[in-house]
Amino acid sequence: MELRIHRGGLGFQADGQVLCRGRGKARRHDARDKGQAESFHWKILSVGHARIGRPVVGSPVVQSRLRSGYDAIIRSQSRLSMRFSHRITMERDDNATDRDRRAGISLRELEVLQALVASGTAISAARKLDISQSAVSRRLAQLEERLGFKLFLRTNGRLVPTVEALSLSEQLAPVLETLTRLVHRADQPRTAQVGALSIVAPPTIAHRFLPSRIATFKRANPGCQITFDVLASDSLLTGIAEGRFDIGMTDSTVAHEGITSELLLETQAICVLPAGHHLASFDVIRPEDLQDESFIALSRRHSSRAAIDRMFDRAGMTLKVVLEASTNVSVIQFVREGLGISLLNPFPLVHQMGDQVVMRPFLPAIRYSTHFLLPSSRAPSALTRAFIQDVTASLDRTAYPRPSSALT
Repeated sequence: MELRIHRGGLGFQADGQVLCRGRGKARRHDARDKGQAESFHWKILSVGHARIGRPVVGSPVVQSRLRSGYDAIIRSQSRLSMRFSHRITMERDDNATDRDRRAGISLRELEVLQALVASGTAISAARKLDISQSAVSRRLAQLEERLGFKLFLRTNGRLVPTVEALSLSEQLAPVLETLTRLVHRADQPRTAQVGALSIVAPPTIAHRFLPSRIATFKRANPGCQITFDVLASDSLLTGIAEGRFDIGMTDSTVAHEGITSELLLETQAICVLPAGHHLASFDVIRPEDLQDESFIALSRRHSSRAAIDRMFDRAGMTLKVVLEASTNVSVIQFVREGLGISLLNPFPLVHQMGDQVVMRPFLPAIRYSTHFLLPSSRAPSALTRAFIQDVTASLDRTAYPRPSSALT
């Protein structure tokens, strides 16, 4: 049954039959119209459907009846809506209750489940967990109540796990193993660290500085697993930025958004000469002193080589490079052989020059800095932090010349 607004008037229609039709204000409504309107009013209430597209026009009786019928429909719909909303609320409350009940599952209840699956009896599970048998039974009952289904069947004095219990036990195994490791770690002395630590460094630092310190750290933390890689600087930076290593070290300048650096040491270049070289008598070596001297340089891929070249360019000088080497260790070896002199970062080789090599300060200062490198994508672990602290504490800073304004 519908109430339809026709162009120019109001129409009443029930099951396809027009009950009344109006033609604006000039239309006069007789008793027959009123009767049809009243009939429509009662029929429309029984059907419960109305469609209103424009303001109602027609006689006061028609308007009054339509309004009262429409109000009754609205009230009826409101009551239906309230009952429907109440039913939804009740269903949601029931679901929330189920979730709250399951959320109350405790770790001890899950441990009881695992112990019962493994042992098959409450008394064996109680011994394994170091609790009473009644506590095992109580925890199992609580867990079954929270889950809403049985976990064990009692047969001939044994608890036989159901399929659901076996499935839960299988899923719980790795979780409980992880928790056990965490508890074991917490029980260890606070000075000992456990876990995995991956370290990477360029060749000179890797071969001449880190091995003894890694060994000391490993002896102090026997539970840690260490991997140590030696890479060229460009591969090292990529590995750190991608998070493939926990920590690295470098004496090169680093500007990479994927890497966080922490300063270990600042120092300045020294001049290394063969023992007996005529410049060994100088207290300080300056750029002009190296004019026409055979010079052993690092390869151009090193940032320190670029700094040296810039300094001599500003001084209007050209170094007499007789040999290039890729590492400071190689440079020192060639100096030891008497092939020339060089400028290099004293870290970490200051204690490893030998009697055949002489070191002298060089001015103006060429600055170097050595950093720990960490991935920016994650915070360093406690193990990584402990390694940084140990390496920093082991460093003899007094052996290295430090740059200052007086030396520039």
